Amino acid sequence: MKREGSPWTGLWAVVLKELADHLSSVRMQLLELLIFLTAFAATFVASRQLRATVAEDPYIYLKLFTTGQDPLPSFVAFLGFFLPLAAISLGFDSVNGEHNRRTLSRVLSQPIYRDALLLGKFLAGILTLGISLLALWLLVTGMGLLVLGVAPSGEEVGRGLLFLLSTLAYAGIWLALALVFSVVFRQPATSALAAMAVWLFFAVFWDIVVQVAAQALRPAYGGDPFAALAQVRLGLFLSRLSPNTLFAELVIALLNPEVRALGPVFITQLEGAVLNSPLPVGQSLLLAWPQFTGLLAGVLLLFAGGYVLFQRQEVRA
Repeated sequence: MKREGSPWTGLWAVVLKELADHLSSVRMQLLELLIFLTAFAATFVASRQLRATVAEDPYIYLKLFTTGQDPLPSFVAFLGFFLPLAAISLGFDSVNGEHNRRTLSRVLSQPIYRDALLLGKFLAGILTLGISLLALWLLVTGMGLLVLGVAPSGEEVGRGLLFLLSTLAYAGIWLALALVFSVVFRQPATSALAAMAVWLFFAVFWDIVVQVAAQALRPAYGGDPFAALAQVRLGLFLSRLSPNTLFAELVIALLNPEVRALGPVFITQLEGAVLNSPLPVGQSLLLAWPQFTGLLAGVLLLFAGGYVLFQRQEVRA
C-alpha cells in the first residue's frame, strides 16, 4: 500500500511529546540533579583555586572546566562520566517501551510514519541533553563571574560554545546507541544493560585492548625508533575508535589554547612556532575538526543502523 503525504508528517508532534515526557520524568530529574550538584561542587572548588591567578592567566574561564582538586575531579571529568548515563537513560526504552505498552501500533495508525517516530524520539533526546548542557554551561559561567570577578573574553565564550557543541555530539553517540538497542531488544532492562556494557567497555577496558593489540601487531624490538613510532601510531589510531578518546582530545584542543598537536610531534611541525603561545580559536578548531567529525559520523552511523532495523521490524497490535 502506497503511503500518502510526507514521511516526516507528525515529526514535531512526536518531538514535543517526547521532550515533555523527558523533562518531566522522575529518572531524568534525579539524574540532572546529581549532575548539577557535582558540577556545582567541581566548579566552585576550581574557581576558588583559580582566584589567585586571575590577573596572570588570560584564559582563566577555560580553566574552570578543566581544573580539579583532590578529591573532586574537574567539571569535564564529571561530564565524561555522567553524560553517557544520562543519554542512555533517555534512549534505552524509546522503542521497546512502546512495544511493551502496546502503543506502537496505535501511534503508527495515526498520520505518523516510522521515519518521523524514530527521528522525533532521537531529536527529543538531543534537545533534552542540549537544554541540560546549556544550563550547566551558564551555571559555570555565572559562578565564574561571581567568584573570579571578571568577565570572560569573546574567545573564551567562543571556545566554551564549541566545547558545548562537542559535548552534545559526544552525548549523541550514547543516545543513538541506546536507541539502537531499544530497537534490537524487546526488554528495556536488556537494552539498558547492553548500552551500559558498551560504555563500560570503552571507559575501562578499551585502553588495555589497544595497548595489547598495538604491541602484538607492531612489536618494537631492539630499541628501533621507527618500530616504536609505528606502534605508537597504531595505538593512537585504535584508541580513536573510542568516542571517549575523541571527546578527550576535543576537550584538550578547545579548552587549552597552547596545545598544537594531538599525536606524536616532530621537530618540523614546530618550525616558526612560538612555544607556549596560544593558538587562535580557528586554529584550535581545525586541530580538533577530525575528532568532531568522527563523533558526528558515529552518531549518524548508529542512527542509520537503528533506522534500518526499525524499518524492517514487524509491528503487531
